[in-house]
Amino acid sequence: MVHGVVEGLSEIRESLADLYRDLHQHPELSLQETRSAAVLARHLREAGCDEVAEQVGVTGVVGVLRNGEGPVVMLRADFDALPVEERTGLPYASVARGVDQEGREVPVMHACGHDMHAACLVGAATLLARSRDQWRGTLLVVFQPAEELAVGARGMVDDGLFERFPEPQIVLGQHVAPLPAGFIGYGTGPVMAAADSLHITLHGKGGHGSRPESTIDPVLMAANVVTRLQGIVAREVPPAEPAVVTVGRLQAGTKENIIPDRAELGVNIRTYTPQARDLVRAAVERIVRAESAASAAVAEPDLDWFGSAPALVSEPDATKATMAVFTEYFGAQRIQTMPLVNASEDVGVFGQAIAVPTVFWFWGGLETEPTLAALMEGRLDELPGNHSPFFAPVIEPTLSTGVEALVIAALTWLGAP
Repeated sequence: MVHGVVEGLSEIRESLADLYRDLHQHPELSLQETRSAAVLARHLREAGCDEVAEQVGVTGVVGVLRNGEGPVVMLRADFDALPVEERTGLPYASVARGVDQEGREVPVMHACGHDMHAACLVGAATLLARSRDQWRGTLLVVFQPAEELAVGARGMVDDGLFERFPEPQIVLGQHVAPLPAGFIGYGTGPVMAAADSLHITLHGKGGHGSRPESTIDPVLMAANVVTRLQGIVAREVPPAEPAVVTVGRLQAGTKENIIPDRAELGVNIRTYTPQARDLVRAAVERIVRAESAASAAVAEPDLDWFGSAPALVSEPDATKATMAVFTEYFGAQRIQTMPLVNASEDVGVFGQAIAVPTVFWFWGGLETEPTLAALMEGRLDELPGNHSPFFAPVIEPTLSTGVEALVIAALTWLGAP
C-alpha cells in the first residue's frame, strides 16, 4: 500500500522543490506568514482537499481530506521564519526584511527548516489525495504558524481547530535536523524540552555614579540575580533531572557614571517533567523577589512569563509502531535513536489539548557523506545547526525523505481500503 502511494512522488518532486525554494526565498516572521499561508492554501486546493481554511489561529492553514469511514489522522508542519540574516550563499537565499514583535526592522530567514517542513506536507497531502483507493478515513492537514514564539499551536486550538474540523485520534509531525540527509532519528517519551521565558524588571533608584549611597543600584541587583539563578540547577534540581536556566538578556543604564533606576533581564528555562518545571519556575521567582527585598528595591519586581511550551512527548507505543513501519520501508540502517533535545517545539499542545498521542521524529537535511564523517569523527560543532545563518537543508534527498515519512506515518494510522 505504501509503495503504491509514494510512487507518484517522482511526478511532483520538481514542483515541490520549486515550492521549497519559493518559501525559502520569501520567509515571514511568526504571525506574519500571510504570503506563505496563501501559497500553501492554494497548493492544498490544487491537491484536491475537500476543505481548505485560512486564518485559523491568525495565519494558520487547515486542509481536510475525507475518504469514507475510518480514523482521523493529523499531519502538522510549521512555516514561520526567524530574525536571522542568511549567509548560505545559495542562489535562492533570502534577502527579506521584516519587523519583529518589538517593532525593530530585522533580517528574516528560514534558518530552522520550516520551509522544508511545509513543502513536505504539501507533497504528502498531494500524494494521499491522489491515492484515495489506498486508504480510508480522514486526513487533517495543519500548517501551524508561530512555532518560534511557541504560541501558534495554542492559537489554533483556541481558535476552534478541533471544533471546526474533524478531531484526530493521533497527531504526527517531524523536524528537519543537522543529521545526514536520508536518515531518520527518533525518541520515545519526552524528546524535546518544555520551554518557559520570563521578562524581569528590577526597580532601583537612579542617581550619580559618584554618590552610590543615595541610590539603589539595579545593576548590582541584576548581577546578584544572575549569579543566584545559576544555583537552581546545580543545587535544587535532582542531578538525574535535565534542566537549563539561561539569562540571555541583561539591559540597564545609558552611561557609565549614571546609576539607572531599573534593570531588565530575559530568562529562559528548559525542563522535561512537570515537577521540574514547577520547581524551577518557583525558584526563579523566589530568587528574584528575595534579591529585590535584600536590595531594598523601591517596588516589587515585575515578572512576565511568556513563550511557554510543554515538553514534547512522543507517545512510546505509537512511536514504536510508526518506527517499525519506517524501518521496513527505509531500512534499519537509516533509522537511529536520538538523545534528548534541549530545544523545544509546541506541536505537543495539539495532542495534549484533546488527550491523543503525538508521534514526532527528526530527519536529516545535511549532505550525507560529509555529515556522516563529521558524526563519526566527533566534529559535530562543524555542522550548521538549526537557527544558524548557514543552515539550509540540501533539497534532495531531504525533500523526498520528508514526504515519504509523512505519507508512511499517515498510512500507518489511517484505515485500510
